[in-house]
Amino acid sequence: MQHIEQYFKSLTESRTPHNLYEPIEYILNQGGKRIRPQLVQLGTTVFGGDLSAAINPAAAFEMLHNFTLIHDDIMDNASMRRGQETVFKKWNTNIAILSGDALANMAMLELLKTPVSHDVLIELIELLGQTSLEICEGQQLDLDFETNTHVTINQYIGMIRKKTAVLLAGCLKAGALISDASPANLENIYQYGINLGITFQLKDDLFDVYANEQMFGKQLGGDIRSNKKTYLYLLALEKANDNQKEELIRWFSSSDQDDTLKFNAVKTIFDQLNILQHTEAVIEQYISKATECVNNLTVEADKKELLIHFANELAKRNK
Repeated sequence: MQHIEQYFKSLTESRTPHNLYEPIEYILNQGGKRIRPQLVQLGTTVFGGDLSAAINPAAAFEMLHNFTLIHDDIMDNASMRRGQETVFKKWNTNIAILSGDALANMAMLELLKTPVSHDVLIELIELLGQTSLEICEGQQLDLDFETNTHVTINQYIGMIRKKTAVLLAGCLKAGALISDASPANLENIYQYGINLGITFQLKDDLFDVYANEQMFGKQLGGDIRSNKKTYLYLLALEKANDNQKEELIRWFSSSDQDDTLKFNAVKTIFDQLNILQHTEAVIEQYISKATECVNNLTVEADKKELLIHFANELAKRNK
């Protein structure tokens, strides 16, 4: 991780125009959890690959992730990210769009530097491209759900699989690819990542309502203010009585409401229905699915333990 941090600090040096590259430097050097680079390195370690070859795909997938954050914040009209102003708030929307586009292309150029065979490089490029496309599909589904009154929990899980999970799965598979993992192992590590990613998003859904705001780095209730049909909302609709359901639908039918009043009213219904506890139980189910994928891998027991430990730590994270 230290090498990536140093690399990101030097990535935009001497590049012009400054209004294009300063926002890229800004978001890359905010830090964050660096889960995606960790997963590339984890995938490499599990299959006995060369960690020095993992640096380029680790940087590329983290750059792709930050590109999605720049654009997501515009679409969500989010003012804070990692405790700091979002790119479009600090500069403006046009600059943020261009900087995000540039960062996505820089990610592909970074991936091309990976010291692997031509065949593996083609697979890596295809993986990054397919991952990028599915993220866009997931983001569009998320936007569509805002005006769709009949979203199901299964549809929501399908959406977060694309919007969030494929990136985590892609990082693990990238590490496995540069380590010459077998086709069966490639599939199992990818599915492990999918279950990990769904877990990750369900945790984020919880944090939007139940996190410590200072630790979370974002204002609570952003999903509620935006009428996003998160897992919590859909589960609440499923469990609510007629009065609770009517109230939820009323709050989520308009954005022209007092934000604090809306958040507190919706959270009260969530609390009445034990949505926090129910969601945590579902998270455990996805961790179990991830563990099953790990058990199907043909690697040493200590390598499997690394993956299981990572999954459990992700499920327990508090920000």
